[in-house]
Amino acid sequence: MSNPLVDMEKPDVIFCIGTNMTECHPVAATRLKKAIAKGAKLIVADPRRIELAEMADVYLPLRVGSDVALLLGMAHVIGRECLVNRDFIEQRTEESEAFLEHVKQFTPEWAESICGVPAKDIEQAAIWYAQAERGAIYYTLGITEHICGVDNVQSLSNLALMTGNIGREGTGINPMRGQNNIQGAGDSGALPNNYPGFQPVDDPKAQAKFEKAYGRPMSPEKGITKVTALDRCGEQIRAMLICGENTLVSDPDRKHCEHAMKALDHIVVLDIFMTETAELADVVLPATAFAETDGVCVNTERRVQRLRAAVPPPGDAKPDWWILSQLGKRMGAPGFEFTSAKEVFNELCSLSPIYAGIDWDLIEHGEYHWPIPEPGHPGTPMLHEKEFPRGRGLFKLVEYRDPAETISEKFPVWLTTGRRLQAYHTRTQTGRSSGIDYLLSEESLEVNPADVEAWGLQDGGWAKLSGTKGSVNIRVKSTMRSPRGTVFCSFSFADVPVNILTGAGYDPVTQTAELKVCPVRVEAV
Repeated sequence: MSNPLVDMEKPDVIFCIGTNMTECHPVAATRLKKAIAKGAKLIVADPRRIELAEMADVYLPLRVGSDVALLLGMAHVIGRECLVNRDFIEQRTEESEAFLEHVKQFTPEWAESICGVPAKDIEQAAIWYAQAERGAIYYTLGITEHICGVDNVQSLSNLALMTGNIGREGTGINPMRGQNNIQGAGDSGALPNNYPGFQPVDDPKAQAKFEKAYGRPMSPEKGITKVTALDRCGEQIRAMLICGENTLVSDPDRKHCEHAMKALDHIVVLDIFMTETAELADVVLPATAFAETDGVCVNTERRVQRLRAAVPPPGDAKPDWWILSQLGKRMGAPGFEFTSAKEVFNELCSLSPIYAGIDWDLIEHGEYHWPIPEPGHPGTPMLHEKEFPRGRGLFKLVEYRDPAETISEKFPVWLTTGRRLQAYHTRTQTGRSSGIDYLLSEESLEVNPADVEAWGLQDGGWAKLSGTKGSVNIRVKSTMRSPRGTVFCSFSFADVPVNILTGAGYDPVTQTAELKVCPVRVEAV
């Protein structure tokens, strides 16, 4: 997030797109509710009439996968109505003239023809956001899990640059992280193209730094993504180590994923429970849970926080850092002589510019947001106040393109997937709570009541959901949340493996799967 969580209470206009925040980030969402209670206007763009949509002053019910068209239409209106922030553009950006000329062709009427949102509503949303003293954008995986995920994010960045809604309180572009410590994982180098601290592996200076630190040559080539790794299983890749992820349930194209993992000679899984993925493993190493572990977590606002073990771990469970250190030592690799989480974190701080000003003892009370570039620095709760990492903000020329698969006569219905409040991710943890199971014991397919009748379904009955890769049976739930022609379910339940159907395409830059768009056929069972 470019701005801290407390800033969620400060915007005049809030633009939420591709985020079901009240279910996926319910605690953070309470801050938006406070802003609305103070008079902030809320714009919500989502294919489903989620709770945020019910709270919205303007609701933009766009077709799944058409975000770029909507955002280009909004950019057109801001330019046409002369609502751009000229001072900000001249002082802080580049390539603005080419961009403003580019968006002249994307009228709100053109956008309506693709995304289905009335042109007048696109105009209203654009004008409100551009005229706001403090306009803030919030998004989550509904923006990134598309073949055009990078285009979606760049389109949002263009809106912020046009209006100067960045680098100030109550503004910003704020992606809400999808899982606990996913920010910290990226910070620590769990990316194929970066060393810790987002230092590119193909940067000679970064390469030299880590060669010196680790005492061995470092390859200048970028690593492969998990998508590529799964494609190579059984060929170039013969073994896999999976840490704290239920790959079999959470990943797209489940049949391909399962086939890939079974083609391996050896699988090792580190986890706190025997997940569906762990059941495929040759070796399962029991890890400690959060309350059994000393360590560090970095949350969605880049706040660096200590974790403290409250209870001893059960049985033979060990912290992930200890298990990985032992594996490294026994494989003969240097640099794994860690005896505590403190040593691991302090090494990270010594190598990462964004953590250079802190150490284990300084994060005792969790008041620091990175970057903290040198000792004595107070941290950076808000990014981009005076300049961007590259100096000036760069406008990007983005074009609309269809999803990897579109509806057809054989598969005439749009399926989009996501999460539910009661069932976190693949239910590895929440599925073991009887109280939560009472609240949500099975998955259901959300279908518009008119479609329930037209397709011969029954509310509470069963349907067969089929796509180009297979089919699953699922219980039907009649609800106005889904528009006609679009259905929704989560991927949380292993007995309804909806990810058999998803994953027809991937973003060419990030290789993020298109989990939010899948053409299907729905039939009564």
